[in-house]
Amino acid sequence: IKCKAAVAWEAGKPLSIEEVEVAPPKAHEVRIKIVATAVCHTDAYTLSGADPEGCFPVILGHEGAGVVESVGEGVTKVKKGDTVIPLYIPQCGECKFCKNPKTNLCQKIRITQGKGVMPDGTSRFTCKGKQLYHFMGTSTFSEYTVVADISVAKIDAAAPLDKVCLLGCGISTGYGAAVNTAKVEPGSTCAVFGLGGVGLAVIMGCKIAGASRIIGIDINKDKYAKAKEFGATECISPQDSKKPIQEVLVEMTDGGVDYSFECIGNVGVMRAALEACHKGWGVSVIVGVAAAGQEISTRPFQLVTGRTWKGTAFGGWKSVDSVPKLVTEYMSKKIKVDEFVTHTLPFDKINEAFELMHSGK
Repeated sequence: IKCKAAVAWEAGKPLSIEEVEVAPPKAHEVRIKIVATAVCHTDAYTLSGADPEGCFPVILGHEGAGVVESVGEGVTKVKKGDTVIPLYIPQCGECKFCKNPKTNLCQKIRITQGKGVMPDGTSRFTCKGKQLYHFMGTSTFSEYTVVADISVAKIDAAAPLDKVCLLGCGISTGYGAAVNTAKVEPGSTCAVFGLGGVGLAVIMGCKIAGASRIIGIDINKDKYAKAKEFGATECISPQDSKKPIQEVLVEMTDGGVDYSFECIGNVGVMRAALEACHKGWGVSVIVGVAAAGQEISTRPFQLVTGRTWKGTAFGGWKSVDSVPKLVTEYMSKKIKVDEFVTHTLPFDKINEAFELMHSGK
């Protein structure tokens, strides 16, 4: 199939809309017509050149939704015409990770996915005679993409694809960080650092879990109104006090919060989030992805005195099983999705979408 795709030819350059060729799916692969895609900071991180796994030229994108165009040999879970969301964390159901209820980190195709190729070691994309790499096993910045059959979730055909594409990463990640990883309890006090899409999803998860106090933290005060719509009870800026933010939070909450979440990817903020937790039982979850090679630090006494530091990927959801259920929760109005969409742009304006994201709009 010849179609349009946004190609990242090299690091640090804008994406270029090109005609690409998308090869048919091989055994245990699925070719999807992508109807809608969202942009995420993870795409921008790889595009910046800071990602050690980044390969160029590449078709980025990992928050998408579409319809199955064709399937390769041996594919049984989906068929032509099915409505689907591609998954950057697959679920093979066979590896020791999939068999363990404690994790969602399927490792079946991790090595090839990290190298930007399909499980057989080759690419399905070419442009101007050059092979293009895949990204996160999804490559949703293309009108057609090919994914492994374990990297696709069949969803309700009635779901609006320009909304549920967000369940492919950001909303699911934040919501799951609260309900799966932290297991926020009714009546608890929570602090959420970073009020972008993921932070708002964490706030939504804390509210659904019954938290009584949810403090949003961001230096951009334009984000406070939206955070309160999602359930934040108050919002503060670290720039409004001479004291470190963790000290401010400890004072505000009589000793610290029960749960904190870092949704930025800043190692200094990760430390603040842990130290804002209550002695004896506070849990801090790292949701944001820090740049390669960075390290976290705190005094061991913080942990000795009963705080727990955790991390989460895709909110702990086992992807093939959970994404269809998340779509159903959205369709039944249990979780918000529409409210996360600030702008809808045509595909050829994708660079503008990244500019809007970087400007915090």
